[in-house]
Amino acid sequence: MNTPRKVILYIAMSLDGYIAKQNDDISFLSLVEEKAEDYGYAEFVKTVDTVIWGRKTYDKIISFGIKFPHPDKKVFVLTRTRRPKKANVTFYSDNLQDLIVRLKSQNGKHIYVDGGAEIVNELMRLNLIDEFIISIIPVFLGSGISLFKSGRPESGLTLINTTHFKKGLVQLHYVSSAINDF
Repeated sequence: MNTPRKVILYIAMSLDGYIAKQNDDISFLSLVEEKAEDYGYAEFVKTVDTVIWGRKTYDKIISFGIKFPHPDKKVFVLTRTRRPKKANVTFYSDNLQDLIVRLKSQNGKHIYVDGGAEIVNELMRLNLIDEFIISIIPVFLGSGISLFKSGRPESGLTLINTTHFKKGLVQLHYVSSAINDF
């Protein structure tokens, strides 16, 4: 029997809950950069075969001018503007819940969500995130793009792991206590 696929949010934020400054500046992430330390990312990525990004997150990653980070995965970029498929990237503008239900009904590894905040909050509103792996960067930004918005239902979490790293990053791994069965 196959293990059910999970939707897993893997993201970093400041201690006061921001994933970027107002101008999409994510330079604060460099505060915890350390040679040969990826904070478990490489191992995590081995457990997924599908990635969901918002269009702004996709554009930000492309703007870095680096090799595409997930050439071996199915990538869905959520956008309001239809675009043609590009290699392993599908620009998706239909119903998000329908996409998640369809992906979870297929065999495969887990589904990785990496932002942005609008996508995360819509998934939370629909109770579609099964696990949260949140890396807390030891800085208060004071303002910016908040990871969590109001308007979503109350939802319980169970802490399954906490990891502290030398540069002060703390990684919290939670499982949703109220997961929808698909």
